[in-house]
Amino acid sequence: MIDTVRAAPLSRPRWLLVLMALLAVPNLIAGGWAIVSPRSWFDNFPGWAPQVVAAHPPYNDHLSFDAGAGLFASGVVMALAMFWPKREVAVTAAIAYASFALPHALWHLANPAAALSTADNANTAISLLLAVVGAAVVLYWHTSSRGNAQ
Repeated sequence: MIDTVRAAPLSRPRWLLVLMALLAVPNLIAGGWAIVSPRSWFDNFPGWAPQVVAAHPPYNDHLSFDAGAGLFASGVVMALAMFWPKREVAVTAAIAYASFALPHALWHLANPAAALSTADNANTAISLLLAVVGAAVVLYWHTSSRGNAQ
């Protein structure tokens, strides 16, 4: 039986929407850059020193493009969840985002780049782990009693 009653849109605190934007926007930008110009992305990401991707040579056009597509897709699902205020959308987006972010962070933890300093490798790993934590917070809020009380 199809439920004809529409649920009210999800009301979320501003801080949560800001967190979702902080997760979505960098991945949309980095992913879009890698899709449009894989070589430029490989050589220059994140756009300032150190160049994190180039620290893991050799260059591979296909791999750079595909990595960009994964970044872009994770940004799309999180942005979609920001603008489509349904709990199920946000939960799915948080899980999809974390499914990309967690293995990405773990890979960088296990494979520090020889071309980067210890501090640069640590900064990379920390920023990637913060994305995982951010996705976990989005998931927790939308599945907790606080998120379900809305």
